[in-house]
Amino acid sequence: MNGTATRTLDKDDGDPSAGTRVTIEEFAIPATLEAPGGTDFRRMVQVRNAIEVASAGTVDLQPTAEQLIQAWNNFEFEPKRMFLARVDGDIVGRGTYEWQPEGPPRIAFLAVEVLPQHRRTGIGAALLRTIESAAAADGRSVFQAWALHGVPGGATTISPPTGFGTVDADRPEVRFLRRHGYSLEQVERVSKLTFPVAEPSLQQRFDTAAGHADGYRIESWVADVPERWVDDLAYLHSRMVTDAPSAALEFDEEDWTPARVAKISEQVEAAGDQLLSVAAIDAGTDRAVGFSNLVVPSDASRPAVQEDTLVVREHRGHRLGTLLKIANLQQLQRISPRTPSVTTFNAEENRPMLDVNEAVGFVPIGSEGAWKKAVPEPKSRP
Repeated sequence: MNGTATRTLDKDDGDPSAGTRVTIEEFAIPATLEAPGGTDFRRMVQVRNAIEVASAGTVDLQPTAEQLIQAWNNFEFEPKRMFLARVDGDIVGRGTYEWQPEGPPRIAFLAVEVLPQHRRTGIGAALLRTIESAAAADGRSVFQAWALHGVPGGATTISPPTGFGTVDADRPEVRFLRRHGYSLEQVERVSKLTFPVAEPSLQQRFDTAAGHADGYRIESWVADVPERWVDDLAYLHSRMVTDAPSAALEFDEEDWTPARVAKISEQVEAAGDQLLSVAAIDAGTDRAVGFSNLVVPSDASRPAVQEDTLVVREHRGHRLGTLLKIANLQQLQRISPRTPSVTTFNAEENRPMLDVNEAVGFVPIGSEGAWKKAVPEPKSRP
């Protein structure tokens, strides 16, 4: 899983400060934070979060080391590799390369992050070359990247082909991606709902939406998916890549099994957090046709995170998305009344879900751009 790839840059590579030497090497992910490498992992998370605060302009999107160690050890279902850039031994940036385990090797999900004080030194370009080379060596020719861009408001903006959303053209991460051949394909809005929300207001909106959902009911639970819904939830998760708005981004269809569904709650529990879930049930078939997940941090002062929400296409038009979102917010306020807020990401073209969020009280706090670079596949020799 973790091969060795080391580069050393001198002052002539890019424009590093005189005498500075930068080492880029693949990081062997520790099994736990207490294992060898755990201290470096914690430092990596600190650096990652500092970079995201600088890019997003908010402190509400910072995962903990306890959360990320679980994600990075989920190699069976979410394989990934990490390369760290160090200056004099200190971590100053990272490059990540992820892929889907299904399908032929075609699509790579890449990210480069460098601390602001170490940018414009060649480190970011070297990290990008490293992860692009790793992906190309695996036969992947479609590179896709996501980057936080803050709330747009600059003098010059760019829009994706969808026509929904903008990002500021003069932001450093935007300039970097464009300079290296990536094009903006989609903009996601980052939104935040401050708690508490008046319960009568939530219930009124829930009751109004329920009037359009005759023949459906909402089920809720904490942690593991009840056995009767496991197969349905596996199917619903597999529909995320086909039913969620994705612009011109490319994904392989995903293979979701009960074991993969169970892994979600296992990871959340291992991090010390809680997973709150709701599902929309079609009363005629007694099958789940939509779901929504929230992760509640063990630290009650930190925001909860809205994870996946989906209603399959053939059951839309009944305001089930509204019912799911409100039901889980109500569950959250009951279980964790000290939680200060909830954050969520939604494609700017997903107006139905944005309408739901805005009606409840979510406000924009940032944006995330999805970028794509197609690399010509090497021609085979005659």
